[in-house]
Amino acid sequence: MNKQEMTLNNQVQRAVEDFVQRFCADNRELATNRIIEKADESQISKLKKIEIPAKGCPIDTVVTEMMEEVYKYRALSNHPRFFGFVPGPASMLSWLGDIMTAAYNIHAATWSTSSAASCIEQNLIHWLCTKAGYTKKSGGLFVSGGSMANMTALTAARDKILKEEKQHLGVAYVSEQTHSSVAKGLRIIGIPNTRIRKIPTDPWFRMDINQLKAAIEADIADGLIPFVVVASAGTTNTGSIDPLQEIASICHSYDIWMHVDGAYGASVLLTKKYKHLLKGIEAADSISWDAHKWLFQTYSCGMVLVKDRSNLFNSFNAHPEYLKDLEAKEGQVNYGDMGMELTRPARGLKLWFTLQVMGSDAIGYAIEHGFQLAEWAEDELKKKKDWEILSHAQLAIVNFRFAPSDLTEKQIDELNQNISKAIIDDGYAGVFTTELNGKKVLRICALNPDATESDMRNTVNLLNEYAKELYQSMTAMKISS
Repeated sequence: MNKQEMTLNNQVQRAVEDFVQRFCADNRELATNRIIEKADESQISKLKKIEIPAKGCPIDTVVTEMMEEVYKYRALSNHPRFFGFVPGPASMLSWLGDIMTAAYNIHAATWSTSSAASCIEQNLIHWLCTKAGYTKKSGGLFVSGGSMANMTALTAARDKILKEEKQHLGVAYVSEQTHSSVAKGLRIIGIPNTRIRKIPTDPWFRMDINQLKAAIEADIADGLIPFVVVASAGTTNTGSIDPLQEIASICHSYDIWMHVDGAYGASVLLTKKYKHLLKGIEAADSISWDAHKWLFQTYSCGMVLVKDRSNLFNSFNAHPEYLKDLEAKEGQVNYGDMGMELTRPARGLKLWFTLQVMGSDAIGYAIEHGFQLAEWAEDELKKKKDWEILSHAQLAIVNFRFAPSDLTEKQIDELNQNISKAIIDDGYAGVFTTELNGKKVLRICALNPDATESDMRNTVNLLNEYAKELYQSMTAMKISS
């Protein structure tokens, strides 16, 4: 190593040490910060003026600039009162495992180039499969997230059920609450919207089994080929779990691939108290599961699991001449042959690292805590006047709205949108809106194991204060007009 390289390495080492200290200090103060720090027009204008230099800048200068001008402006999804979206808070253990893996920059497509990492990912996939109730024929791989996991599974389903000359007849079935990534993935693999059936849901926002069966029979009568039903294990809006056992029975009867989008809810399999809620998932042909949601991992860390791993190999394997020397032997896995990515990072190592340090029981208890958080929020809501619960607490999610009887539906929608804006602008908690049955509602998704009962009850109390204040203002304007 020459003198210039030694100097650069020393500078990088000092920069890393400085960054870690600053990052850890910021993380300790997280709960006292605002939920979202937005870059205003002045800040955006400032960033746009930063040019790419012909000659480099000192490392410590660039590190400081990145921390103060870029990373500062974001939604603090690790904040204990960030209740906005399903992607959950990332454990510091995952962060450490992530930077360790990134430092070694492992090419994890083949066993030959990443034998130890591939072995760890193979072990972890097998462990996850056993949690889902799968047998020895099962397998899977780590992917970037739920969208990629869904599309990977749907590709395997298409190739297993439909012959190439019949693909134009294939029909897929989803519910009104199925995640949008499923329809996107189906379109990418050649299934247009005209052959995606959106099945209505029951009062609990679960796929209606009778409507599903009727749609399948109608399509068969029209000469089409039903090839996949996508069930949800934890919908994004409400945390609802489709009737997995009944869907499995229908799929078995009609020879249809059953895929479970468990990107969010499959993590419940690691709990002792609630894993029974996913009874029937073991009958699915494939499952998507995101570790960067309820397993507290940094982005991006998703998994796709299949009951028969040969289905992934049959859809994705390729053997170009430049990879002949890297073909896997008995007991080895080349993950580049099981998914769309050839060049891929060893995404599973940070989850393995987290599990090794914490143990699976601790992860399970942290997931169970999310259930309790949503129940505390619902309990507090029930004490307040004019609040309506549209979807009761389940899988850490509860949906509700402020609905005084003297307002129209349009006024109630506007009022709840403004309540959300008020609490976000306040900076105390991140409570966003969604829509259920055509109504604008407030939604709490409480995954953070550091959130407390006080966090939940205080958030509801603050929402109630803003609701009453905005309602009085709206009523006053109505009277004056």
